[in-house]
Amino acid sequence: MTQHLATPAAAAPTTGTHSGWWRDAVIYQVYPRSFADGNGDGMGDLEGVRSRLPYLKELGVDAVWLSPFYASPQADAGYDVADYRAIDPMFGTLHDADALIREAHGLGLRIIVDLVPNHSSDQHEWFQRALREGPGSPLRERYHFRPGKGAAGELPPNDWESIFGGPAWTRTENPDGTPGDWYLHLFASEQPDFNWEHPAVRDEFRSILRFWLDMGVDGFRVDVAHGLVKAEGLPDIGSHDQLKLLGNDVMPFFDQDGVHEIYRSWRKVLAEYDGERVLVAEAWTPTVERTAHYVRPDEMHQAFNFQYLGTSWDAAELRQVIDASLAAMQPVGAPTTWVLSNHDVTRHATRFANPPGLGTQLRTPGDRELGLRRARAATLLMLALPGSAYVYQGEELGLPDVTDLPDEVRQDPSFFRATGQDGFRDGCRVPIPWTVEGSSYGFGAGGSWLPQPATWGALSVEAQAGDPTSTLELYRSALAVRRTRPGLGAGDAVEWLEAPEGVLAFRRDGFVCTANTTGRAISVPLPGRFILSSGPVSHGEGVVELPADTTVWWAV
Repeated sequence: MTQHLATPAAAAPTTGTHSGWWRDAVIYQVYPRSFADGNGDGMGDLEGVRSRLPYLKELGVDAVWLSPFYASPQADAGYDVADYRAIDPMFGTLHDADALIREAHGLGLRIIVDLVPNHSSDQHEWFQRALREGPGSPLRERYHFRPGKGAAGELPPNDWESIFGGPAWTRTENPDGTPGDWYLHLFASEQPDFNWEHPAVRDEFRSILRFWLDMGVDGFRVDVAHGLVKAEGLPDIGSHDQLKLLGNDVMPFFDQDGVHEIYRSWRKVLAEYDGERVLVAEAWTPTVERTAHYVRPDEMHQAFNFQYLGTSWDAAELRQVIDASLAAMQPVGAPTTWVLSNHDVTRHATRFANPPGLGTQLRTPGDRELGLRRARAATLLMLALPGSAYVYQGEELGLPDVTDLPDEVRQDPSFFRATGQDGFRDGCRVPIPWTVEGSSYGFGAGGSWLPQPATWGALSVEAQAGDPTSTLELYRSALAVRRTRPGLGAGDAVEWLEAPEGVLAFRRDGFVCTANTTGRAISVPLPGRFILSSGPVSHGEGVVELPADTTVWWAV
């Protein structure tokens, strides 16, 4: 049942209300079930998040993005939504959400919430009614129900494959017990895709937007933003192993031009509200040029830069992606975004600990010391680039992925499918450590829903706070510098400087960044006055030696 909250909306932060705050914001992703547990049941919740808002304020971020907390059977960690206007009891209530939004605004933090419009839960009221009422139900038109192929309809309607593995279709049973039509689900079978050609679907989501905007949220991160519209007729693709085509070709179920009409209508809804509310696209597209389509002036404000996330720690590759990203966004006037980790990929401290080219979901820990050194350097590089940066919870602690979780504790639905995604996303979702000792290292009084490594205490906030060499203090220092220097974050271009092979060097307003991506020290002319570095740096008269895998900021 949808929850109701009859209280006025919380006020958004007043500082920079009309300043385009999102153009150079640092946005911190909270995965609520793994951030902080307020009631001691082993699962993170909204009260836990609220209690840790002062930490995020001190860290220096501008906004907090909350992964889904809606009412859900949790078949896919909340990305299967049964009620978009209710909080799942495991996370709290609408009153808890209201308190979180109000307190965040009181601290000058903005709140962005996840929206999942491509699919619902199979427990959503619409879908359940469609099943109960059987063929001919008007509710079936709001999803993709189709008769099967074959003499008795025993074959799926087309050859599409689920992102989680197996066919993208599941057959239903009619109310009388006979085999029925099939329904489309690009992800788990518990996540039926909406039919966005139906006006009721479009009306419903505009209403959902207004519900949360009235609550005071500052924007929405739109899950699978590229997936809402399907090609007319749902044509066959004609090949198997379709996942290998993702990111290289426009698929009939992804990145269809019709999605842009939807987002133009959403932008008009946001324009009804003050405080510069924003839309952020999770849009996996073949090129950054196609990603730019989502952030044209009358559509979304930002789109995740997945091309950057997947780039190796290599100067030539990084420069190519940085240039392409900035060039793609300039014609549409949108900021570029930069991200290194999130809840769907192996943490970059572990990715960079392994050889390049292994993808974004790994099972091997690699060289932990090397991975952390590169992760710290990659962070300073990212934060020096023009645009908005995203930080995934725990990366400020240098957390590695937990690669040795026993199979019996894993909960990623794609892990249990025969094919599809690797299914090892649980490793980046292990609850983060707050204290050196204690139950679940300060996550909560009742343990944690995924087991934490024995080394977690040494990586905790308590262990790192005040240590000038720690990753936490590096993040705090970098974000403090970024706030005080206009050359960081703002703008839409960099001026590349001559540098040895393997070194990136670029100038911004009053600022130079140098990043050595090689495994050896390299000497370069002293760029300016030292500000901050990801590791120890020594410099003499006119020359600085950049250690291996180190980034340095300079004032000029």
